[in-house]
This record gives sequence, C-alpha cells and structure tokens, in this order.
Amino acid sequence: MESVFDLDQCGKYQMHQMSPGVERAVLAARVWAERLGSDVCRLAHFVLALLDEEEGRPAVLIQQAGLSVPLVREKLIAFHDSPRAPEDTVLFNAARNWSLNYRHDPEVMTDALLMTVLRANPEFERVIATYGLNTGHLERILTNRNEDPISSPEQETGQTVEVFAQPDPVGEIDAARVLDANFNRAREAARVLEDYCRFSLDDRFLTEQIKELRHELAAISTRLPASLLLAARETRQDVGTSVSTLGEYERRTPTQVAIANGKRLQESLRSLEEFGKLFAPEIGRALESLRYRAYTLERALNVGSQSREILATAKLYVLLTGAQCQAALDWTIERAAAGGVDIVQLREKSLPDRELLARARNVRRWTRKAGVLFIVNDRPDIARLSEADGVHLGQDDLTIKDARRLLGAEALIGMSTHTIEQVRQAILDGADYLGIGPVFPSNTKAFDHFPGLEFIQKAVAETSLPAFALGGVGPENIEQVVKAGAKRIAVGSAIAMAEDPEQVSRVLRAGLVTI
Repeated sequence: MESVFDLDQCGKYQMHQMSPGVERAVLAARVWAERLGSDVCRLAHFVLALLDEEEGRPAVLIQQAGLSVPLVREKLIAFHDSPRAPEDTVLFNAARNWSLNYRHDPEVMTDALLMTVLRANPEFERVIATYGLNTGHLERILTNRNEDPISSPEQETGQTVEVFAQPDPVGEIDAARVLDANFNRAREAARVLEDYCRFSLDDRFLTEQIKELRHELAAISTRLPASLLLAARETRQDVGTSVSTLGEYERRTPTQVAIANGKRLQESLRSLEEFGKLFAPEIGRALESLRYRAYTLERALNVGSQSREILATAKLYVLLTGAQCQAALDWTIERAAAGGVDIVQLREKSLPDRELLARARNVRRWTRKAGVLFIVNDRPDIARLSEADGVHLGQDDLTIKDARRLLGAEALIGMSTHTIEQVRQAILDGADYLGIGPVFPSNTKAFDHFPGLEFIQKAVAETSLPAFALGGVGPENIEQVVKAGAKRIAVGSAIAMAEDPEQVSRVLRAGLVTI
C-alpha cells in the first residue's frame, strides 16, 4: 500500500513560488533534527517546524480541529524513529500539486506543506492519526468541504489508499494504451502551444503557464508505471495512424496552429481523465484540474490573439472628460484623431445616466467620423447602448466576465492594473488590453500609489498583450516611458487641455515611432 501522495514518483521540476513560512520551516526542521539528536531530518521534525509559529496556518488548523498544539508537539518529540523525510524538492512538488488541485494556485503555503508531510508515509500517517491528526478531517477544514475529495472510509481509520490499483486484466492493456497515446498527444500539443506563446507572441507569462501545465502533466504520468504504458504501446498496429481528415493538414497562420492544438490538448486531457479513473481516482481529479486550466488558457490565447490583431497599430489612447477639454468635445476628438490618436475613451464620472448616454452616443458618432475606436469608462451598460467598441474597467468595477456577458464576444474590454499579479489575473480573465500604471501624478485622477516606471518595465516584459502606460504621461516625460519599455500610452489632460490637440498628439505619436 502506498500513500495518496506518492512522493517518490513525483516529477522533480523546479519550484517557482514558495511562501516565506515554508522557507523558515525547512530551516527549522534541520534545527529540530539536531536538537533531538538525529543525523537525518525526519517527518516529525518537519511537522514540529511547521508548528513553531503559534499563529501560523498549521497551528491554527490543528486548533480548529479541536486539538492541543502543545500536546501534539509533545507526542511528535517523543516519536524518535519517525520515517525519514524525502528530499525537499520532492516534498515541494507534492505540496505544489496539492495547492493546484485545491486552490488552483501554484504557490506553496505552510498548510499545503503540512498536508504533504502528514501523508508522506503510510506508517507515519497511521501513527499521527492516534494523536488526533486525521488527514481527511484536516483537509476538509482547509478546503471547506463536507466530504474529503480524496479520503475514503479506510483513510478515516488510519489506512491509506493505493495510488495505483490495476483494472481488470482484460482492460488493463487497452486502458494503458489509451493513456500512453493521450499522454504523448497532450504533451505534444502543450509543446506546440508553448512554442507559439514563446516565439510567435513573445509572451513570457503565457509561455510560463503552458510550460507549468506541461510539467504537471508529466508529473501526473509518473503515477502510473512507465513499464505498463510502454508495454501497451503499439504504433504499427494502430488503426488511427492511417485515419485522417483534410482539415488536419490545413494551417494558414500560427494562430490557427495554436487554436487546433488547444483543442487537441483539451480532448487528450478528457480522455486521460476518464481512463485514468480506472487506475486511481486522484489521477482523474488531477487531470480534470489541468483540463479546466487548459480552458482558461485557451480563452486567454484566443482573446489575446484577436485583440493583438485589432490593436496592432493602436499606440495612442486619449481619455476625455467634457468639462476638462479646452474646447468642444467633438472638435477635440477630431483634432486628436488628425494628430494620430487611435482610441478615444469617454471618462465621465459625474454626469447623470441619461446625460451620460446622450454624450456617449454623440462621441460614438464623432469617433466613427474620425475613424478611431471608442471606449466607455467603467460602464458596460452605457457602452452597449451607445454601440461603443468596448469598455475600460478598474479593479473595483464589474468583472471582465460580467462585462463580457453584457457586451458580447466582439467588444474590447480593458482593465487597469497596478501590480504584476493584477496583470496576470487580467490576462487569465480574458482582458483584451491593459492599462498599466499610474506612472506619474495625473491632472485628471488622484492616486494613492504610483507603481511608476519600474512597474511599466515589469509589465511589458511579462506580457505581449496590448498594454497602455497611463497616469500623467505627456510630451515632457514620454521619453522616460518609452525607455522603460512602453510601446503604447494613454493620456488625458496632455491632449484634453491643449490649445492644439492635433499638435500634441503628433508630438506624442512621434515619441512612439521608434517602437
């Protein structure tokens, strides 16, 4: 019998995110080993280290389970011959898998490491169950579930579940053949998508996301005996190798290649999920989680490809409020467009709804005449009623999902971002473009925090999704913004308050010419 977390078979790929608490616990485990006279670090030492912080997640979890932390600590100290701990990287990878399965987040927190350590060895899990550390109960508390998704009646009594339980002999080879073919197919599709994101989009974030998925898929495959998969492989006798359709060989653009392989990845994951259940339920759950992530990445790739195409030449974006314009709003739009503005956003915070809608409809008419895109700030409803090209949202506005439901698939939806985490979230949520900043103090909006030029540098390095640097940008500082890596800018007062919006637009556009 093996533990649910089969640590010895986990893929050993590089960890990316680890909380400071986990880093401290690893060091503290060594200290506990020395303190208790052990020449190796044992599982009990890791648990003791995780309980060192009285207000840390593991200690709070044990208290929530109705246990006494001092009493648990006392019993662990007395457990002199607890099993030796696996290598750190093996523990981290298993904890990362737990976090991805239950939180859809690759960061390893101390409670995820605790669950991994408690389940690292069947004998250890049985002994600590006598201390009250029932892993199924603890996991239910952590995940707020009524039923533990990976426990069984046997686990509740201290027994563990087999990771690999063969199906009936007749179906074993057939199922393994399906799994082998689809593991290969899914890895190949993921590699194609990774290459597309890396070489065609030059997008660091999406490349990392696909790469992580590919590595996790490889780690899941190690939960099945490699000898079984290879023994089941029979390429020469596979009837599918001679079956094809004309559409399989028709690709006209890199985007079409990515779309086809996104579908291929999802189909393979579904087949893996279903046939994987014949061997172990947790394999099916892990593959289901990957399949949902593939759906999210497909949306990010497709939406991003469309918006990259629509906004390919859009470099200069102006935010206009009627009251702040030096002259009439229609004249300002006309002159700004003549100077090179590509997108006009109507940003009215104080107008009553009826007046706002009337103004938006006028701006729609003027922007059509000028040949520029029209975006409404904050209000998807006004954007829809005025037939705008899209809406721009702030972090506290409606979500991209809700705005998309109102505006449909074709609308452009932008999102203001102030941190790298917000940039990543906006991409996965399906944003068409980003506002990144604020860079400098602005005459049109007050900000409490200025991420500044450093954030611009990080954001443009993170993604190739259209991103407009905003906040106090004007002719006097555009050179700094461009040197930070910005390829697009959004401005407000620099054009709105100018006596000659066309000339200012030309100056700003010229500052972006070298991009």
